[in-house]
Amino acid sequence: MAEGPPSHVDCEQLAGNAAVLERVYALGEMPRLRDVLADSQGSLQARFAFTKSASGRPGAKVSIEATPQLNCQRCLQNFTHAVRGESEVEFSEGVDASQSPREAYAMQNGRVSLRELAEEELLLALPIVPMHPPESCARAPLYEGLPLAEDAAGQRLYEARPLAGDREGDRFYGARPLADDAAGARSRPFAGLQDLLKKT
Repeated sequence: MAEGPPSHVDCEQLAGNAAVLERVYALGEMPRLRDVLADSQGSLQARFAFTKSASGRPGAKVSIEATPQLNCQRCLQNFTHAVRGESEVEFSEGVDASQSPREAYAMQNGRVSLRELAEEELLLALPIVPMHPPESCARAPLYEGLPLAEDAAGQRLYEARPLAGDREGDRFYGARPLADDAAGARSRPFAGLQDLLKKT
């Protein structure tokens, strides 16, 4: 059985040749994704365009595409989420790359693992809190449109009130103008507080 292309590559050599490599990795082979994805099925397509940075160090433009299964944190159901990511990295080994506009990525003996580099790019591209689009989520809130109002000074006044519940009956709150008082003036939060403080 023939072996696939090596994962660990020589950054200096590839950058010197301006090499472009394309790889496909199984999501199940990436250990840092195990607690992030809802399912390990699927693959990650990655492209690495190597080049020399302005500092003379090797670097690469990393592009990834994947459609992993995530778990919606609102309804707790799995869904497929298309992900694309792209970044420019500069490889360093015991060298301060803080002045570089590119993201620093550590080499070991002049080599990096392309699989680990692609895995990190995917982790950066995934949403922090994965959720269905509202129109397809079973627990997306059904918000009502609420008018706004301004008082005589142009300040907006609000009052919280429950909106329509979601499909599970949970209540959500929005904002509406405060009611007029008997004289027709807008009631203000903490009205009279300034006068009370003066008396104390």
